[in-house]
Amino acid sequence: MQQKWTRRLTASMALTLIWPSCAIAGDKVGEVDTVFKWIGPDHKIVVEAYDDPKVNGVSCYVSRAKTGGISGGLGLAEDKSEASIACRQTGPISFDKALPRQEEVFSERASLIFKKLRVVRMVDAKRNTLVYLSYSDRVIEGSPQNSVTAVPVERSQPIPVK
Repeated sequence: MQQKWTRRLTASMALTLIWPSCAIAGDKVGEVDTVFKWIGPDHKIVVEAYDDPKVNGVSCYVSRAKTGGISGGLGLAEDKSEASIACRQTGPISFDKALPRQEEVFSERASLIFKKLRVVRMVDAKRNTLVYLSYSDRVIEGSPQNSVTAVPVERSQPIPVK
């Protein structure tokens, strides 16, 4: 049992180290300082924009805390789990292919190894609406803190679902 757990943890750590290079990078919209630090960068709230890679015309804006100080400046700090999301139609909505009912569309590292901020898209077919959920998780334990937003799509354009 211990050996199986060790292999899972090692595989998770390796994936976590590789994953940030695969994640979609957001466009930085802006930031505000929240706590002054004498050494290293200040604590901040950053706002980034992400275009949904499978839904043309939808962009999500995510605000999250970014830890400063020496450890934050070196990339060793763990950012807070709190994040907020707002997704909006920013152009004509179109779909290149059918969407899964639920799919992770963005993720970003929130600590050196173990923590990630994730955004999941869900399709509410009954209401013809795209629902986006942001939350934070860890290899061992996640956080129940989350934020949700929705983008309605015109009824004349049904969302194609797999």
